[in-house]
Amino acid sequence: MIEMLPLELNGHTFLSITVKLPKTNLLVVTSDKGYIMCGALDVALLNEKLKDRKVIAGRAVGVRTIDDLLHAPLESVTHEAESLGIMAGMSGKDALLKMV
Repeated sequence: MIEMLPLELNGHTFLSITVKLPKTNLLVVTSDKGYIMCGALDVALLNEKLKDRKVIAGRAVGVRTIDDLLHAPLESVTHEAESLGIMAGMSGKDALLKMV
């Protein structure tokens, strides 16, 4: 099952996406500029092989819900995210607010 819901943070609207799979969930919250995602995101791939796409993204591990994703510290971020001031260790919510 796929669940897509609007998510309001500090007056900005994001889209939260949950893909329910056997034994795991894929979690994403996105803006028009970038996104944060669960541990399934391959930041190294985005930074190395897909660097020409300049993807703004962050990865949090050990999260099971969208709320977890918003409050967990990001484990890694893309180089493009760093250029916006988004850093590993920052909460998902704080990172998203830099993507508006």
